[in-house]
Amino acid sequence: TMAHPKALLVLENFIGGKFVPCSCYIDSYNPSTGDVYCRVPDSGKEEVEAAVKAAKDAFPIWSSKSPLERSQILNKLADLIEHDLEAFAQAESKDQGKTITFARTVDIPRAVYNFRFFASSILHHTTECTEMATMGCVHYTSRTPVGVAGLISPWNLPLYLLTWKIAPAIACGNTVVAKPSEMTSVTAWMMCKLLEKAGVPHGVVNVVFGTGAKAGEALVGHPDVPVISFTGSTLTAQRIVEKSALYCKRLSLELGGKNPAIVFDDADLAQCIPTTLRSSFANQGEICLCTSRIFVQRGIYSEFLKNFVAEAKKWKVGNPSDPTVSVGALISKEHLEKVRSYVKKAQAEGAKVLCGEGVDSLALPADNQKGYFMLPTVIAEVKDESCCMQEEIFGPVTCVVAFDTEEEVIRRANSVKYGLAATVWSSDVGCVHRVARRLQAGLVWTNCWLVRDLNLPFGGMKASGIGREGAKDSYEFFTEVKTITIKH
Repeated sequence: TMAHPKALLVLENFIGGKFVPCSCYIDSYNPSTGDVYCRVPDSGKEEVEAAVKAAKDAFPIWSSKSPLERSQILNKLADLIEHDLEAFAQAESKDQGKTITFARTVDIPRAVYNFRFFASSILHHTTECTEMATMGCVHYTSRTPVGVAGLISPWNLPLYLLTWKIAPAIACGNTVVAKPSEMTSVTAWMMCKLLEKAGVPHGVVNVVFGTGAKAGEALVGHPDVPVISFTGSTLTAQRIVEKSALYCKRLSLELGGKNPAIVFDDADLAQCIPTTLRSSFANQGEICLCTSRIFVQRGIYSEFLKNFVAEAKKWKVGNPSDPTVSVGALISKEHLEKVRSYVKKAQAEGAKVLCGEGVDSLALPADNQKGYFMLPTVIAEVKDESCCMQEEIFGPVTCVVAFDTEEEVIRRANSVKYGLAATVWSSDVGCVHRVARRLQAGLVWTNCWLVRDLNLPFGGMKASGIGREGAKDSYEFFTEVKTITIKH
């Protein structure tokens, strides 16, 4: 690559409690300007090998600490990140393209909460015991950490999703080798600087930066990494399943979604419209839980559409560090092209683009002209078979279609390969329960969106993944259970 000005941030791998330079690097872009702003290690087999060795070496000491000792360290780390919340939010916004408001109010607070939550939950797990009086036996279970966990996290909610894996893994006594997305590695690197101060022993958390094809492959194919937690695309997950099959690894895979919102005639539109705008366009639509198919019952279809489009047009797109902006930049030039191509396909198929891409003009500040921006886009009259209704677009694009009956909408909502989340809008409590039960989705929100209780299982059905995460689920995933029988 060409010579870079000195001012660029250069990240280093964090292995065995030390920052280690790498022999080659990848460019990382600031999505809101289109400029290279950071160099990320292009790690491979060697770096992963060193990180796994460090994690293995640290395992005996870390796993023998009491849950309370680990809990205190996790809480300390949470405090340190919270103390630097503003710096983390600024870095996340600049690196990912999301608005500073979203990074400040969602990403970084949630990363802090992930550590606090698992620091607390680890203190409250119990194991099982049964008696067989007739046989003179007692059975009980014991849980122990699995070993070195490989954690691979995506670019859309970088620190939020990385800590959602690191926190339960180390709370349970495992050591980890994490690989954040090469497009958004800065906040993970910043977190590494706080680990020693929090009291995390060297080698407990190792972070190797690089691409999925090199660093990710090496991690997933490593014989000494028995457990892999991955959030990302279904395509990459297929590769992970193949690579880890040789070793019978345990996998938790949180993949894509093509999430429906179902709006019945009796929905409270005053609540439904602002929430559905958020569920469609929050974080530029780059959340696996975003709504991208909105089914509206025919009685209110035209009213819904008119109001929804009018409100969508009010969302301001621009410089992510401007606090009045609601939509930042998309992650990369390639991703922006991909998202735009879906809108073009919809138009070619005869669907109507009611606002946004190709319909309204986007005015950007001078410094952001080369950034990867796109207006919130609403498409109507899309056929259910269209790729826009079947494939995950992962951008600020949502499709609105009409339906007549409950039976029909359930069938149509379920007619995609994904099954992550769904939202239902109705004031009929019977309808809400019936529909929620029949939707093929791991999460169903009714009359709200993205209200999360971390105690409860999170994950998807069908192509949206394998496994669940949450207080109990993550504990079960990150520990081995053993049944012990004692005859007395």
